[in-house]
Amino acid sequence: MVSLNTAQPGAWRADSRALLLLALPLILTNLAYVALTTIDIVVLGTLGAKELAAGGLAIALFNQLRTTGTGLVTGVSNLVAQANAQGDEAQVRALLVAGLFWATVSGLVFMALLLGLRQPLTWLGQDASVVANAMDFLLIIAPGLLPCLWFQALRHFTVGLKFPGPLLAITLVSIFLTAALNYVLVFGKFSVPAYGLAGVAITSAVVFLLSFLMFLAVVLTHRRLAGYFTLAHLRFSPAAIKAVWKLGLPIAGTYASEAGFFSVLTLLIGTLGMEALAAQTVLNQIIYIVFMFSAGISHAASIHISEACGTGQYRRARQLGRVGLGLGVLVMLLFAIPYALLPEQVIGLFISTEHANNLDAVRLMTTGLLIAIVLQVFDASQNIGNGILRGIGDTAGPLRISLFGYWLVGLPAAWLLGIVSPYGIFGVWAGLALGLAATALLLIVSFERQLKTLERTGAIEVCNASI
Repeated sequence: MVSLNTAQPGAWRADSRALLLLALPLILTNLAYVALTTIDIVVLGTLGAKELAAGGLAIALFNQLRTTGTGLVTGVSNLVAQANAQGDEAQVRALLVAGLFWATVSGLVFMALLLGLRQPLTWLGQDASVVANAMDFLLIIAPGLLPCLWFQALRHFTVGLKFPGPLLAITLVSIFLTAALNYVLVFGKFSVPAYGLAGVAITSAVVFLLSFLMFLAVVLTHRRLAGYFTLAHLRFSPAAIKAVWKLGLPIAGTYASEAGFFSVLTLLIGTLGMEALAAQTVLNQIIYIVFMFSAGISHAASIHISEACGTGQYRRARQLGRVGLGLGVLVMLLFAIPYALLPEQVIGLFISTEHANNLDAVRLMTTGLLIAIVLQVFDASQNIGNGILRGIGDTAGPLRISLFGYWLVGLPAAWLLGIVSPYGIFGVWAGLALGLAATALLLIVSFERQLKTLERTGAIEVCNASI
């Protein structure tokens, strides 16, 4: 008889295959979503370093608040699933209203915050011309927060009903619309004036609205879901409003902390000049694209580890965690090859490397890619570390570790190496790498220690994974 607390010999290959099979569709969906921002960054790069810096700063600030607002309505899916399991359709409808309520409230509040950033950005030492262009960008894109967050509220509502809807298909359509509208509005095609930087902002706001309307059309015409949207049956429930707030607030806080760390680093780099900010925009987007691969692996590893823990297979859970980490590092090293051998070609996908006005920014990006090789290995490791800990039921630990690694290690190191020391943007990136490395190390150590405890006690517990 084979013990449940053992990993089968030769299972590494099977575990790797299983993780990749589950991770692949997750990665594809992630990449489809990130393609929207990537198109904007590429288009901004064609306009020049000044526009890239301003647009990149505006997008970073917009995404900070968008991510926070998304966190606030993320808990809707859990609450809807619970109410649906109990057959409480009235509560399901109340949660739909509550999700849309908080999406609207947070959208309006965050819009106001975005539109009031001109003076704070100036106080923080950002280039005056960059601030002016960034604020023009935000003035246009800020209203897009409302349909963007409405989309997220609907998404989590339908996920709670086990109907995620054609999210990938809608995202793919949105990619096409983003590319087409940018082509027309930014460069002035088909007798439409060339709006330049403003065209990117207009495109983003319009695509957010169209994506929401497409998703709404799907649910309104779906046989099962349409009934929940009957106006006569919708109701405003203070209890549901409170429940969504109570569950969503800590999630929003977690999202805000993680996104805020990178936003603060962007502002820190902005004090080093327009070229540095342009370099940060491009390199951050490159790393963000590659990050989607580790995010998919992290989610897949978390799910498989949960299953292993649920049947007491703790040694296999440990092996799955190690396989996930190994796959993540391997993928990051594969991406390092073009970084090292073809840096100008990689950068050239986002900005002209031959334009005289871009040469200083391109020089920073070329060196930055070498730092990114190390940085993204640590980034993938901490991301997968979060996932494998969630797989064994630990959600509080990763939050504490991430807060420590980001804010108490990464940010001070970035400030000391990049601002106090003469290393500039390279010092900031090195500080970021140190913060990610500290976070990854602590997460992995925590995973190994907790698995040892589970193996030693032999307790058969179902690990509640955050899937």
